Amino acid sequence: MAVQIPSRQLFIDGEWREPVLKKRIPVINPATEQIIGDIPAATAEDVELAVAAARRALSRNKGKDWASASGAVRAKFLRAIAAKVTERKSELAKLEAIDCGKPLDEAAWDIDDVAGCFEYYADLAEGLDAKQKAPVSLPMETFKSYVLKEPIGVVGLITPWNYPLLMATWKVAPALAAGCAAVLKPSELASITCLELAELCREVGLPPGVLNILTGLGPEAGAPLASHPNVDKIAFTGSTATGSKIMTAAAQMVKPVSLELGGKSPIIVFEDVDLDKAAEWTAFGCFWTNGQICSATSRLIVHESIAKEFLDRLVKWTRNIKISDPLEEGCRLGPIVSEGQYEKVLKFITTAKSEGATILCGGVRPEHLKKGFFVEPTIITDVTTSMQIWREEVFGPVLSVKTFSTEEEALELANDTHYGLGAALISNDLERCDRVSKALQAGIVWINCSQPCFCQAPWGGNKRSGFGRELGEWGLDNYLSVKQVTKYVSDEPWGWYSSPSKP
Repeated sequence: MAVQIPSRQLFIDGEWREPVLKKRIPVINPATEQIIGDIPAATAEDVELAVAAARRALSRNKGKDWASASGAVRAKFLRAIAAKVTERKSELAKLEAIDCGKPLDEAAWDIDDVAGCFEYYADLAEGLDAKQKAPVSLPMETFKSYVLKEPIGVVGLITPWNYPLLMATWKVAPALAAGCAAVLKPSELASITCLELAELCREVGLPPGVLNILTGLGPEAGAPLASHPNVDKIAFTGSTATGSKIMTAAAQMVKPVSLELGGKSPIIVFEDVDLDKAAEWTAFGCFWTNGQICSATSRLIVHESIAKEFLDRLVKWTRNIKISDPLEEGCRLGPIVSEGQYEKVLKFITTAKSEGATILCGGVRPEHLKKGFFVEPTIITDVTTSMQIWREEVFGPVLSVKTFSTEEEALELANDTHYGLGAALISNDLERCDRVSKALQAGIVWINCSQPCFCQAPWGGNKRSGFGRELGEWGLDNYLSVKQVTKYVSDEPWGWYSSPSKP
């Protein structure tokens, strides 16, 4: 039975609202290339309404309804949302799969993570109450000082299409836990499940305006949100180019931003590994989520003494990956999200060939799939460090390979990039693992694995991969402002100036 796409409007002030300009965007299933529904297209006029609704939500009842309510009050809503997500897991996973093209098993895993993330931040919201008025030790007994953590205000959350609901949750859950009001702008390429999140918020009675969800194009909805004077912070996940534009817009008002941007992450495979275990993690690190992950370990750096045997094994693992419609049982690689992205990935592969690289396997449409934006998982060898395929983010199932002879050379290759999001190494030498993980210039390092992610652990990068950390307690801190309160407790006058009352 075909999955039905619910017809939704924008979610503003706790209600469904038609876009002011009444525009809509078609939704295309990347596995079939068919239009399966549409989503509302917000513009600057709708951004105005959503930001105003968020402002009202913060000030309603002098803040007691949300911003200055106890963390326990907010936690109750977050847990209710988590329960609704779990209740609708099967439907949400199917919607995710047909919208962005990821395998159904993977989408179901995402939905579990969504519920877990809301639960986790519900716990942290409750914990906030106990942390208020944390004392600060001072060198003078005449003063007492403590710290308050307060919501930063109205936040604009702009999220990508590769993990539509999960990436939105990474921002929405901590923002709401902190007591902020939010305007979420998901990617126009995959927004269906984010609109369903709005329905869940409505069902659990989330106070109006606390979360507003605007679907639409980046220039028409994202840009006015990023530059809006009544938005106190922007959190963005997406391309480095767009992140730079958002940072520029925010700079005009000295508005804080946190940015989780692109990557070109390395995976170093040393000579002392189990070849099959290493091959599976290498494939997973680059081909999971159809290769469309900012943290994909898409640069393989393998020791020269095992390179030939390892690549033979890796090709066998890669050719064994089931490529199919995401809803088909056992699918492990679905289509690229859109025609534009599909053409971009193929162009990267063509350019690599024209620059002298060798396509070891993949690089073409699978023969058995005549429709859909499918690309076989691709391994490219004979790569130089100046080639586009080695330096630029592909955002598709494409792995580039280089060999090394010494640890020093491996690290030089790994760190020679503008990016610094993730890095992986595979070795049975524990001392080497410790040494190399310290030397890798990345915000996340995986040892003997690639891509595991837990909402308890910090996530974010260095260099052009952005700054700020999501997830864990660091994710909550993103949406909190720290206020110092210091009180003079002595009965004695300060005594700096001569008193005019004394003769």
